[in-house]
Formats: sequence, C-alpha cells, structure tokens
Amino acid sequence: MPSRLNPDDLKHVEEYLQLPQHQVERRPFRPWLLLAMVVIVVIGMGLLSRLLSYLVL
Repeated sequence: MPSRLNPDDLKHVEEYLQLPQHQVERRPFRPWLLLAMVVIVVIGMGLLSRLLSYLVL
C-alpha cells in the first residue's frame, strides 16, 4: 500500500521514529503469562466474593 504522506512528511516521520526514546528494546510478549495472571485474578476475586458473601449472610 503506498504511503499517503508526501516525501517531506515521510522524512519527518522517519526522523521522529529514529530518536533514542523510540528505540527502547521491549521484552517478548508472553501470552501464557498473561493468561495465568488473568486466571489468578479471576479466581482471587471469586474467592473474595465468596468470603464477603459468607461474612454478610
């Protein structure tokens, strides 16, 4: 797909993306860790809701 920017604007975008603050090395995405965290939070909130219902009723 061709760019809709003119060459001058494209040059400015490339310069912006080459700045040091945009060159941060990121850790690889770990979907299993995210899934484990979501499961732990859901189980924890379920247990908390059961505890609160036990204390209220």
